[in-house]
Amino acid sequence: MSISLKLDDEQSARLEDRARELGVDPSELAKAAVNDLLARPAEDFDRAAKFVLDKNRELYRRLS
Repeated sequence: MSISLKLDDEQSARLEDRARELGVDPSELAKAAVNDLLARPAEDFDRAAKFVLDKNRELYRRLS
């Protein structure tokens, strides 16, 4: 499966900077972050997902 993400300029720069610090490709760092999130207990994932959805609810509404 392939997933495409749209990052803003700041997010992209931070991802690239962190990946460079760790000596890995930015896409591999993003994949590792997703793996880490999915490995957490469901309660942690649900809490993180709810936070992101609540935080961006207005943006999602505008994009609809």
